[in-house]
Amino acid sequence: MSSFAPTSDNASTTRASYEAFDAKNAEFFKGISKIPFKPEAGPTESLVFKHYNASEVVMEKTMEEWLRFSVCFWHTFRGTGADPFGFPTLVRPWDDGSNSLANAKRRLRAGFEFFTKLGVKYWTFHDRDIAPEGRDLAETNRNLDELAELAGQLQQETGVKLLWATCNLFAHPRYMNGASTNPDAHVFAYAAAQVKKGLDVALKLGAENFVFWGGREGFHSILNTNVRSELDHMATFFRLAIAYKNKIGFKGVFLIEPKPKEPTKHQYDYDAMTVIAFLRTYGLEKEIKLNIEPNHTTLAGHSYEHDIVMSSAYNMLGSIDSNTGSPDLGWDTDQFPMDVKHATFVMQVVLRQGGLQPGGLNFDCKVRRESTDLRDMFISHIGAMDTFARGLKVAANIFKGGDMAKHVEDRYKSFRSGIGAKIESADTSLEELEAFALSQGEPERISGQQEHYENMLNYYV
Repeated sequence: MSSFAPTSDNASTTRASYEAFDAKNAEFFKGISKIPFKPEAGPTESLVFKHYNASEVVMEKTMEEWLRFSVCFWHTFRGTGADPFGFPTLVRPWDDGSNSLANAKRRLRAGFEFFTKLGVKYWTFHDRDIAPEGRDLAETNRNLDELAELAGQLQQETGVKLLWATCNLFAHPRYMNGASTNPDAHVFAYAAAQVKKGLDVALKLGAENFVFWGGREGFHSILNTNVRSELDHMATFFRLAIAYKNKIGFKGVFLIEPKPKEPTKHQYDYDAMTVIAFLRTYGLEKEIKLNIEPNHTTLAGHSYEHDIVMSSAYNMLGSIDSNTGSPDLGWDTDQFPMDVKHATFVMQVVLRQGGLQPGGLNFDCKVRRESTDLRDMFISHIGAMDTFARGLKVAANIFKGGDMAKHVEDRYKSFRSGIGAKIESADTSLEELEAFALSQGEPERISGQQEHYENMLNYYV
């Protein structure tokens, strides 16, 4: 996850052009209507769904219910295409590049037209994505209130809901040494105040979750860092947020999003198991679940699906930022997921745990800096939605076939009786296990049959 406060060179666009978008019924994406489902479409037709049919029933739920797609506001409406080696390339006709409230409102209205034409039911944002910072915290809060009021109106008009909100506690210079883990108590207090306001807005807009991403909750050098103190403070920060959540009656789920590095050298929320260990160490595991981003998982040196599998195994998977990266590049590229096999791995987990509610599949993705057309904003999301629709259907067929599940079950059959059953129930001792090993001799070598499982998967894909 990342957030932007972009500047762009829109000198060729006149003030009158921006004001045209301020009209009550202004259309931001002219020539693009609501994206239809057209399974017979050919390979060159990109503004149609070929696989995602929201009302199609798969294993007793509709695709829309299983997938719960969401569009992130930061990459899609605040991204500029800039990277560490190049200036912005994405110039949007409604965005004058300023941090004015008028510009923020245009972006928001453009966003809801996009959500509606794409046909998604959810969106996500950071507080600073939708409203600019003011001269002080009080003015900043007023700005956020004003934009939240408009967001609420647009949600009511379109039926689009807020999957989750979050606070940007990493971009502003005040957070250069972290937020909840900052060595300065004043910064900790400021971050807490920002989260308090963020929770007020989340409650107002009916957010179903609230995400914490510790972009700078970590360190660059251990030489100037008291690790235990910082982790203790971070736990206190979460406890304070939980207390306020309960006080105001916010029913959404708290989620932590793991990431091993970037922008810090080491981040405390390194991967799923690190976060689960942190939550259990501080007694927070019943209050907070995880929002997994596969691109972050691969940055941690794991496979695409690893953190999704691990967090679900411990009933801690709350939501998924469905993107991908290029492992050969080694940094967080936030690409749209277009690999059906990866989508199948994810959807197997989602089906196994009965769904993601109240979480979803949030497209924390950005178009490439070379994809400059407005059409590309739609095409990228359409392709990703079709990919997950295919992954859902493949995963459902695997479940219905039952072959792979039966093979996995048989692989562990020795734990269903005898000494295995005693191990399973923890009703044994080292002495008894020693006696068993002495009496039975060397264990038989049983093949893991990895290639066989891979062939079975390819049969369904």
